[in-house]
This record gives sequence, structure tokens and C-alpha cells, in this order.
Amino acid sequence: MKIYNLTAIIWKEGKFFVSRCPELEVASMGKSPEEALKNLKDAVELYLENAKILGIMKDLQKTLNAPHKFTANLTIKVS
Repeated sequence: MKIYNLTAIIWKEGKFFVSRCPELEVASMGKSPEEALKNLKDAVELYLENAKILGIMKDLQKTLNAPHKFTANLTIKVS
């Protein structure tokens, strides 16, 4: 069993919270940030299980094994 450290981004849209893993382009949602995160984790696990079945894990290894991940908040002024 391998353990991967991936990024989760969560934001509110209307009444729900959207969660997204940018490395794999997988997204989910929930009624709270915690539920959105749990649902994202489940979705990513299913995605990776299917990647194994389809034989594409090799294609994902560079992304999954990237040692450094950076996130930042951008404030952009548009006129």
C-alpha cells in the first residue's frame, strides 16, 4: 500500500462546499467542508483504483510522487 500526499481545495458555492484535487482533476462536494473533504478522498481513492484496473497508474506516477507541492492565494485587481 502506498500513501500519496495530494492537494485539496475547498470553497463554498451556494449552499454546498466544492472540493477539488488539482493534481488529478477530481472533484466532489458536501454540505460542510469536512463532508466535502471526505467525499473528495473517497472520489480520489475510486479514481486511483480505476487507474490501476485500466493500467494507467504508470502515467500518474510523476504527479503522485512529486516531492514538492505549492499553494498560494492570489489577490488580483481587475478594473
